[in-house]
Amino acid sequence: MSKTLVVLLGPTGVGKTELSLRLAEYYHSPILSSDSRQLYRELTIGTAAPTQEQMGRIQHYFVGTLDLHEYYSAARYEEDVIKLLDKLFLSHNVILMSGGSMMYIDAVCKGIDEIPTISDEIRHYTVEKYNSEGLDCICRELKKLDPIYYEQVDLKNPKRVIHALEICYMTGRPYSELRTNQAKERNFNIIKIGLIRERKELFSRINTRVDEMVAKGLIEEARRVYAYKDYNSLNTVGYKEMFKYLSGEWSLEQATEKIKRNTRVYAKKQITWFKKDDTIRWFHPEEEKAIIEYIEQKI
Repeated sequence: MSKTLVVLLGPTGVGKTELSLRLAEYYHSPILSSDSRQLYRELTIGTAAPTQEQMGRIQHYFVGTLDLHEYYSAARYEEDVIKLLDKLFLSHNVILMSGGSMMYIDAVCKGIDEIPTISDEIRHYTVEKYNSEGLDCICRELKKLDPIYYEQVDLKNPKRVIHALEICYMTGRPYSELRTNQAKERNFNIIKIGLIRERKELFSRINTRVDEMVAKGLIEEARRVYAYKDYNSLNTVGYKEMFKYLSGEWSLEQATEKIKRNTRVYAKKQITWFKKDDTIRWFHPEEEKAIIEYIEQKI
């Protein structure tokens, strides 16, 4: 049997976690998380990380392995996953990867350009420039250093702009020159399973899940990490809004509604990104039998 990586993906709140557990049990496979925020051990409630009971059922990788201050990237994730797969495929024919972080999934399936590691000095300088001078300023800086990528990047996404600037500063070259976008060859097969629901159903699940997070202790979790709110690891939906509540800027009701809204917006972005990939086969999360039949057929 060929070595196969089954990638279970889809928007946040669609229902990946429970199905991934059942598929992992069916194939006697561990689960490799492809969620960029579940990596941080302090963030369990707000990232809907697998519970201790769930991780007791199946061995998980890339869940709760980093401290908040640790830098991580899609390039490092690609390197770490490929090394791990080389080991796991010695004893498994099928490995399951599950999550919704688009760039992390693409890094493993397609590869990522050989971008140099950014020094702490460059990273600190760029972030401070953004914090002190604002998004418009760093966008102008990017336009000067890399006009090609400036025309391509989402200028409203500070993380993308900051990353491109870091590369420009680090290498002295435009980021666009280093982006080849050529898919790397892998020594294993890849089967992509996309999970999707009707938008009304998905948004209802998202709203319910946010209420459940608050009930489970999201406020307390955000309070524990509030001192580190400027870390990149906490620049994410759920925590940004709760920090505004904890600072007195918003009421709890405002913060909760903003989390729901921003999570719905993020889910739409995920769906748009994934829909561009014609190698994904889409299923409703309850079509477990059909999903297994499709995987068996592809294998």
